[in-house]
Amino acid sequence: MLENLSARMSRVVKTMRGEARLTEANTQEMLREIRIALLEADVALPVVRDLIAKIKEQALGQEVIGSLTPGQALVGVVNRSLTELMGGAQAELSFATQPPAIILMAGLQGAGKTTTTGKLAKWLRETKKKKVLTVSCDVYRPAAIEQLRAVTEQAGADFFASTPDQKPVEIAQAAVQWAKTHYHDVLLVDTAGRLAIDRALMQEIQSLHSALKPIETLFVVDAMQGQDAVNTAKAFNETLPLTGIVLTKLDGDSRGGAALSVKAITGKPIKFTGVGEKLDGLEPFFPDRMAQRILGMGDILSLFEEAQKKVDVASAQELAQKLKGGAKFDLNDFAAQLQQMNKMGGIASMMDKLPAQLQAAAAKSDMGKAERDMKRMVGIIHSMTPHERSKPELIKATRKKRIAVGSGVQVQEVNRLLSQFEQMQGMFKKMQKGGLAKMMRGMKGMLPGMR
Repeated sequence: MLENLSARMSRVVKTMRGEARLTEANTQEMLREIRIALLEADVALPVVRDLIAKIKEQALGQEVIGSLTPGQALVGVVNRSLTELMGGAQAELSFATQPPAIILMAGLQGAGKTTTTGKLAKWLRETKKKKVLTVSCDVYRPAAIEQLRAVTEQAGADFFASTPDQKPVEIAQAAVQWAKTHYHDVLLVDTAGRLAIDRALMQEIQSLHSALKPIETLFVVDAMQGQDAVNTAKAFNETLPLTGIVLTKLDGDSRGGAALSVKAITGKPIKFTGVGEKLDGLEPFFPDRMAQRILGMGDILSLFEEAQKKVDVASAQELAQKLKGGAKFDLNDFAAQLQQMNKMGGIASMMDKLPAQLQAAAAKSDMGKAERDMKRMVGIIHSMTPHERSKPELIKATRKKRIAVGSGVQVQEVNRLLSQFEQMQGMFKKMQKGGLAKMMRGMKGMLPGMR
């Protein structure tokens, strides 16, 4: 969805250069392209109609201010309209209750509810510093309880055991008592799903809601279902007093129109989006940032926040102190820097948050190859002895052959790594001497595009 809409927007913006103001004539083509892109993204037709009408009303007659072109001015209008459509401001979880704050997870089978419960446990523990307990009330799917146990352990949270012969309401009530006596801040209740909406499912989840009176009732829905996701959310919303929605698999399909439709149709805010299977793949939903990504502006704030979370500050400070003390930058340090980049998710994971122009430039380069090369370099370094890593000058022909065999590469690869390391080592020497200009000149040729 993002790529399609961004491409259409950029094409039409180019055709509007030179106009003095936004008029019905010069906005018509832009609105047509937006309409087509939204429908192709499986956004609900009533939502598309309302959005186009709102954009048209706000855009017509708007003066083009300062250095803005009419296309840029219209992008500003579309950005504001999309942000408003998706909720305007970020909707945060509420904890305004006597602990434990109970969060009920609802949704159909296969939407990623159990995995999302684990992701949310990890997010609450690490971001909000909460003591979290999870419990599974899914007594129908044999592996459901064990699956939640496994993801809870990975998330570093606590798990309340249950068995398939128990009743869901009794399990939930016992978990609440356990959470109270063990001073948990949050209780996440994973519920049973079905392949489709039926009366038994709705009655059970209504009973759980009545017994628990949760502070949050989150509906987990698969964004890849497109319009079906919105219809399912609407049906659940008519049965349960939902407080928010979690869109999973937002990275799994080019459509993803549910992100634009679900708030408008249900009136409930999207609170989180899920990407990937890893437990750190849960992100708070910011309507303004999503609108910017749709329009090809990127999401630099989320990129910065992600980097902040994943950068090992202690390791960086340790290296700085080491260099400040006059010690040499060795192959252990080089490997640590490469691993730090991998820890951040590599280059490819950041691509969707970059502005469209940078994405296009990066797409021309083989980012996948760059990441593979980085991992190969770490493998080569790990094939060296600790003594060789701390004293790279010892690595001559015989050692190079042994290292190449140990890491499964050609000797030329080992030579290339040592050459890149020497360039990096030279750069750090210049840093130690305080010559920033010399350091920048030393970096030329080491990075793509620098000459």
